[in-house]
Amino acid sequence: MSELHVVLGATGAVGKAVVAELKDRGHDVRAVSRHAGDGPGDLHADVTTAEGAVAACAGAAVVYQCAQPPYAEWAAKFPAFTRTVIAGVEAAGAKLVMADNLYVYGPVDGPMTEDLPHAATDPKGRVRAEVDRLILDAHDARRIRATLGRASDYYGPGGVNTILGPTVFAAALAGKTVRWVGALDQPHTVAYLPDVAAGLVTLGERAEADGRSWHLPAAEAVTGREFGELVRAQVGGKPRVAGLGRGMQRVLGLVNPVVRELGDTWYQRDRPFVADDSAFRAAFGPVKVTSHADGVAATLDWFRANG
Repeated sequence: MSELHVVLGATGAVGKAVVAELKDRGHDVRAVSRHAGDGPGDLHADVTTAEGAVAACAGAAVVYQCAQPPYAEWAAKFPAFTRTVIAGVEAAGAKLVMADNLYVYGPVDGPMTEDLPHAATDPKGRVRAEVDRLILDAHDARRIRATLGRASDYYGPGGVNTILGPTVFAAALAGKTVRWVGALDQPHTVAYLPDVAAGLVTLGERAEADGRSWHLPAAEAVTGREFGELVRAQVGGKPRVAGLGRGMQRVLGLVNPVVRELGDTWYQRDRPFVADDSAFRAAFGPVKVTSHADGVAATLDWFRANG
């Protein structure tokens, strides 16, 4: 089997981080995107089509699915997209690693573990559960080998299309109010992008990861106030830290479709939202994760350089 690792969605934040991690570990990498760069191994392909998916995955040992439809179009487009990717992976005889999230569980009481039922009733949670079933059913049918790595909201270098992006880091550097989406004093797991990538690549490398989902390792859960204070302390000055509550989300959602989409999953914002990653640590440890202080510093450096 080829030792080629293929990253779909390689120009997105997670995809870029996975490409960097794979190269750091010495793997041969093909970076695939509709708008891929012109570096060695880069490939322009539309993986929403059968032809594009087969071409993108050809010769791969492992395929990392880091691409996804636009947030507002998950319910309409994600299942068909996933079937196309699975077919491409199957044609290559490769393993699929899905960059996943925590939407499948819906509202929960207590820390989230991988054995919780997929009880989400909102459209995004239901479609993510459908996507996960498609992938694991293909694994169980021996069409492909597959594993899923789940992460919470992320931040880090290159993380601009995230609620922990410009409204936190760019705002702080500009001396503006740091906006945390949701209640300021509820604990929330947040993941540092390079740690997400490292977890996904470990799943790609390890056969014992196959056939199930895993919560990717992250630093300890923090409140919005604690995270905002970390940012503020490193920026200097006195940028204000404020929460964006449900009422303001509704108002802003009238003019901002991305903010509007957050309403269905507000349960992730108004109560503890904590992922238990102990299963991953037990299976693949020892695991080193980046402290929030170090992650915030690196993210601020990136926003300074790319502002």
